Amino acid sequence: MRVLLFAVALASASVHAAPVIGPQSRGDEVLRAQVLLDRAHFSSGEIDASYGSNLRQAIRGFQKLNQLPVTGLIDAATWALLAQDQAPVLDVYTITAQDVAGPYAKVPAGMAAKSKLPTLAYASLAEALGEKFHCSPELLRRLNPGKSLKRAGEKLMVPNVAAGKPLPKAASILVDAKDGTLTLLDAGGMPFAQFPASTGSKHDPLPEGSWQVRGVATNPEYRYNPKLFWDAKAGEGKARIAAGPNNPVGLAWIDLSIEHYGIHGTPEPGKIGKTQSHGCIRLTNWDVMAVSRAVARGARVLLQS
Repeated sequence: MRVLLFAVALASASVHAAPVIGPQSRGDEVLRAQVLLDRAHFSSGEIDASYGSNLRQAIRGFQKLNQLPVTGLIDAATWALLAQDQAPVLDVYTITAQDVAGPYAKVPAGMAAKSKLPTLAYASLAEALGEKFHCSPELLRRLNPGKSLKRAGEKLMVPNVAAGKPLPKAASILVDAKDGTLTLLDAGGMPFAQFPASTGSKHDPLPEGSWQVRGVATNPEYRYNPKLFWDAKAGEGKARIAAGPNNPVGLAWIDLSIEHYGIHGTPEPGKIGKTQSHGCIRLTNWDVMAVSRAVARGARVLLQS
């Protein structure tokens, strides 16, 4: 991806000049589309300036909401609606001394090794800033050639995701395993937000049916029980994993009324919608935090394949 031009990034590009975004698209205009969709609460997951399956589903959800032809492509009509949001696509972020200080720690692979850590912190500032601005660390590097992530005071170009409005409260949640999405619905059953999700596997299929939210925990500990995992390694025992963004369930756990199942975050946002889960509904950390603030105990959760 070529380096995004400052003038293009901070100004609203002409709707008429914007190309159709679809398969094989990448670069400035895809980045613009991902940021605008994120702020409209139709997340494509990790912003990476490249068209993929998560972006396709985000576009389709936005088109359904706005009664446009559902193509998964950003055409002139879709651009016109997205461009009503005229806030800058990128913003300038200044690295702080606290950013540099961390703490940061490499996270080991095994549960036993994870259980020895006092916190499951970010592995690096690049990872922390990627989650803060809903993007891949690689995109941050490409937006900021020659910039250091180890120096307080360094100014970085970052996706302007903070310009999005807060989500209203949701009456219910719809999880669709076929589409790989989690959708928030209002009291009238109308969708108003959508997020990419990993939703199970052939070994641990999504438990279809109607359930309820039993509670929400942010920054949760994780209790690992190998008996619940078909792929647990021989000899593994139970383990208590400290809280933190690289905890196996990330920054939030939304407990469902079916034992051992919930909606949660992940330490690997780039894999959401692209890899399978152990039956739970997995979102990026920033998306699960948004959902956790939008739902309350008793909200209906419909799981379907």
